[in-house]
Amino acid sequence: MNKPLNKSLSIDKRNWTKVKLGDVVAEPRDTVKDFASEQIEHVVGLEHIDSEDIHLRRSASMDSSTTFTKKFSAGDVLFGRRRAYLKKAAQAKFSGICSGDITVMRAKEDLLPELLPFVVNNDKFFDYAVKHSAGGLSPRVKFKDLAHYEFLLPPKEQQEKLAELFVSLSAVLEQSLFLLKNNEIYIESLVENNLTSTRVGGILNDYCSNDGIRIGPFGSLLHASDYQSEGVPVVMPADIVDGVINEKGIARISNKKAEELANYRLKENDILFPRRGDLTKRAIVLNHQENWICGTGTIRVRVNESVNSRTVFYAVTSKSTNNWLCGSSVGTTMQNINASAIKKIPFHLPKGAEAQKTLRDIESAIAASICIKNHITSSENLKKSLIHQIF
Repeated sequence: MNKPLNKSLSIDKRNWTKVKLGDVVAEPRDTVKDFASEQIEHVVGLEHIDSEDIHLRRSASMDSSTTFTKKFSAGDVLFGRRRAYLKKAAQAKFSGICSGDITVMRAKEDLLPELLPFVVNNDKFFDYAVKHSAGGLSPRVKFKDLAHYEFLLPPKEQQEKLAELFVSLSAVLEQSLFLLKNNEIYIESLVENNLTSTRVGGILNDYCSNDGIRIGPFGSLLHASDYQSEGVPVVMPADIVDGVINEKGIARISNKKAEELANYRLKENDILFPRRGDLTKRAIVLNHQENWICGTGTIRVRVNESVNSRTVFYAVTSKSTNNWLCGSSVGTTMQNINASAIKKIPFHLPKGAEAQKTLRDIESAIAASICIKNHITSSENLKKSLIHQIF
């Protein structure tokens, strides 16, 4: 786990000026009535702004119908004024129109536009916005209240140096995100080209014994009253997160009840699927999780000992498998899948030296992604620490 970096800066702020946000930031209230004449191409809703990301990366096109009319320009910061605790504030590299639940912020003469996204992507600012929000289920904050937020503003010369620092750090982060994206594409291609879509040679059931694929106990075997704070963990679909079992808050039953459900005990390297809901979720059982219980709503897959379960795990977590399961599921409000469909998942399982090389390549690429993610986390923590110290 990456610990936040506490990089301390020695900054002389004696000549910095205490200002209110409204002194150095304006809220333009321009609107667009004729989209065609103003050549509007981008439509931005709250869903297009990622939490704690200073960059606006996505938008909708004008092909989709919209009631938005609020205009923004390149360089403006779009702040999500509804549910400010989501920490959405991103700088646009293009112009367009946005939702009324977005406040458009534009730097005035005394503040460099490059620094504005860092001023507002600050926990102190977000806490202030939350405190001054009004409303029940969807609290909103007004710019007239945000305008009273106070912070120390450096002189223009120092602003330029700080802007260079933040822009350089952001560039490093963007490069890491680019590398991560390309590596994830590479991993996907390794799986697709060696295990799934282009080389299908069998189905999952070919690699399992008669009892290899089993549905967790039904409600008649496991009741709500059986759960307790201590005992043997029971793995539910909600516990399947990012390829592993999330142990935090997991349900438990007594040892006696677990003995009654001995047929549902898990073994190391078992693969778990949810029966309903998000059918893209998978988890592989680790050594210390052996003898836990496969819970209601979970499907357990146990391949033959002669088969490498990790290779099977990568095959069944592929995009091809997800698409196949989606097409084989039933239900509209909530997708459902059964054991019979799981048995028929198609994929190719290489043998011998080819199998070893495939597994080695995939896991080497996954290890690289983990290193890149760790670097991204460290860089983000450093940026967050610097913003907190400066503003």
